[in-house]
Amino acid sequence: MNQMTPPALAFEHITDWVFDLDNTLYPRECNLFAQIDTLITQYVMNITRLDFEAAREMQKAYYRDHGTTLNGLMQTFAIDPEHYLATVHAIDYSPVLAHPELVEAISELPGRKFIFTNGSTAHAESVLERLGAIGLFEGIFDIKAARYQPKPLEIAYADFLAAHGVDPRRAIMFDDLEKNLRVPHAIGMATVQVVAGAGFAHEQCDAWELGRGDAHVHVHHVTDDLAAFLKRCR
Repeated sequence: MNQMTPPALAFEHITDWVFDLDNTLYPRECNLFAQIDTLITQYVMNITRLDFEAAREMQKAYYRDHGTTLNGLMQTFAIDPEHYLATVHAIDYSPVLAHPELVEAISELPGRKFIFTNGSTAHAESVLERLGAIGLFEGIFDIKAARYQPKPLEIAYADFLAAHGVDPRRAIMFDDLEKNLRVPHAIGMATVQVVAGAGFAHEQCDAWELGRGDAHVHVHHVTDDLAAFLKRCR
């Protein structure tokens, strides 16, 4: 190892590797989630009959305060979650490119690999197909498996751990939102925030969505290159 090579990360105790999906397994810069975000705004407008600006404000408030806009809408308007998910995931997946380096890095990790997403399994499978990662993960724990109780709610993590027999003290969580790493840290998981590259900005993203958790004790590591980070794990 020369002076320019970052040191390896000592994760010998890790047996379960848990990955968020959106803006984590694919880069935020490809703007796939921006498509979903646009469809969510339209869905809120259709349900509430609000204009664009008011619907957008409600959408983001629900996302911030309830974990997902879906959770807020279910509590307030009793919407059908299956219809919502099918509607907002009717997107073009072509911006997600094959990523053989990431697939190789994940496949070489010792232990089990899981996806833990606030989206649907169908959405996750569409992303994995584009990445070239079908069959790479032990399981996908989606919002339906979580009984529509999303991250960062503590019950969502408890349900995930119970469903797959994961010992949090021997597990690591990767997520793009620092708030979704609070519970994992509290229960003993190692945590990694996957962020956009320096200088990234998007008119559809509120500041908290792009915030880095470097200064937070519950965020143990921050990376803008997941494949490179994983190659340093041992």
